[in-house]
Amino acid sequence: MNIFLYSKSKCPNCVAAKQLLKSKGLKFIENDMDTESVRQAFYFAYPDAKQMPQIFINDQRVGGLAGLQAALKELNL
Repeated sequence: MNIFLYSKSKCPNCVAAKQLLKSKGLKFIENDMDTESVRQAFYFAYPDAKQMPQIFINDQRVGGLAGLQAALKELNL
């Protein structure tokens, strides 16, 4: 399973999402939205994204923390 997490510093939902993934033993790649080039590329591809974190599982955008929780439940994780 490929998990990509886009997060910002000082974001409580980002911290919670990372803790949830770690608690499930799931590996993920974190992309720091505080880095200008990452932020620009992300918003170019997903201009409608309004919240952080943004999480992708197997190239499917699941959204933020609530979307992650729902996706993990659906995957029985």
